[in-house]
Amino acid sequence: MTDSDDFNRRDYIQSIERAIDVITAFSNAGPLLSLSELVASTGLAKQTVRRILMTLERLGFARSEGYRWALTPRILSLGYAYLPSVDLPAAAQPVMEALTDRLGIGTSLATLDHTDVVYINRVQRHRITSINLAVGTRLPAHATSMGHVLLAGLSAAELDDYFDHAELHALTDYTLTTREELSARLDVVRTRGWDAVDQELELGRRSAAAPVNDAGGSVVAALSLSCATASRSFDELIDNLVPPLVEAAQQISTALGDRSYAHPNSRQANQR
Repeated sequence: MTDSDDFNRRDYIQSIERAIDVITAFSNAGPLLSLSELVASTGLAKQTVRRILMTLERLGFARSEGYRWALTPRILSLGYAYLPSVDLPAAAQPVMEALTDRLGIGTSLATLDHTDVVYINRVQRHRITSINLAVGTRLPAHATSMGHVLLAGLSAAELDDYFDHAELHALTDYTLTTREELSARLDVVRTRGWDAVDQELELGRRSAAAPVNDAGGSVVAALSLSCATASRSFDELIDNLVPPLVEAAQQISTALGDRSYAHPNSRQANQR
């Protein structure tokens, strides 16, 4: 063994490798797995898997449900740490600029952070809303088209955790404020591949959003645009703005390595 090999071996932390093995086991067979299932999947000793799970639970990355375990949405924060390395905002920038110029409407890119959406990129030629939507702005996921798109991409266990912690406050008379209402909307989003909201976040504003997928086909962001109620009807938003929005989201997804090409279904009436 060379000096270089010895140096690499000394720097190698096997416990991190084992923790990653346990975490990735959920992607292959999750979302709820028993200790014995994780042992069989990872090939690790039962006590090793148990200690890793309890550590993840202590840190908020996993939770137990009886004899089964599940990851929590907090595990997404590990993925968000990767975004700067692939520079998602930079990959989206030229597509967003082209879409904004084509439609004359500002566009936004956001990711999900627990119960909120967080803006990670904005392209805006003119300010058209009373809400300051700078990069880093957080908005409640339940009241936004971006939030609906991102929530629709969660697993059942992740969505359960979201509802356990989310406060579904009414921001306008049109905001969805019950789990039943929001779940029904998410079913529609999964079917048609996009969402549109009519004054659910702010009176006088309508918006639409489409999912951005990574190389694995997972929803990592939402691309959105909005308009004033006085400038376009809700039908005009859906008929004229949603198709190019979905196309742009697919272009960004392709730039990130996604090879799927899910076309939006025929227009359906938006549910309130």
